[in-house]
Amino acid sequence: MAGQPTAYEQQPFRPPAGATEVLLVRHGQSQAYVDGTSFPLTGGHGDPPLSDLGREQANKVCARLSAQGIRAIYVTTLRRTAQTAEPLAARLGLTARVEPDLREVHLGEWEGGEYRKMVAQAHPTAVRMFEQERWDVIPGAEPAAEFASRVRSAIGRLAAGHPDERIAVFTHGGVIGQALALATGSRLFAFTGADNASISRLLVVDGRWIVRGFNDTAHLS
Repeated sequence: MAGQPTAYEQQPFRPPAGATEVLLVRHGQSQAYVDGTSFPLTGGHGDPPLSDLGREQANKVCARLSAQGIRAIYVTTLRRTAQTAEPLAARLGLTARVEPDLREVHLGEWEGGEYRKMVAQAHPTAVRMFEQERWDVIPGAEPAAEFASRVRSAIGRLAAGHPDERIAVFTHGGVIGQALALATGSRLFAFTGADNASISRLLVVDGRWIVRGFNDTAHLS
């Protein structure tokens, strides 16, 4: 009717032109650590394979991702990420690319599975690590600034290579926590603890990082 004011409805979020949607997928559950039997190391990092449950989780997350318009798949140097990505790569006919700088934070003297034992036993250093929210409280662990720098650089590179695309990055819990802390300026461990085979969503455009989701596990229910 003439003379009525214009109405403005709420609109759904639309990614800006040139944005890259990075789906950060934590690998499925890896094999249990048996006290005294270290995981094999790859580049100094513990490198266990997926457990049977982890393979089930991989199938479920990849089934969900297969219809989401993924244009590229990235994994790290550690086999649990490649094993988790395998079903998606097969469904989409894509070859997973390796991004070494998105490997897990190096845990120094607690590599090879020892970290799990120390956390489970509430070792004083583990308690201090969580209180201070710094991995490098662990003897010999990767310095916090170096870890943050390599995660920032790696995600920036991937985003620059995939404008206006959605990509799946199969990575690790520490990396996901670090990436979302960088995006939000939060406490360093605020987003640490993503579940196995969870999906977190990060939008990158013109150097800006926008968190669109964290720890989505609907496909595992």
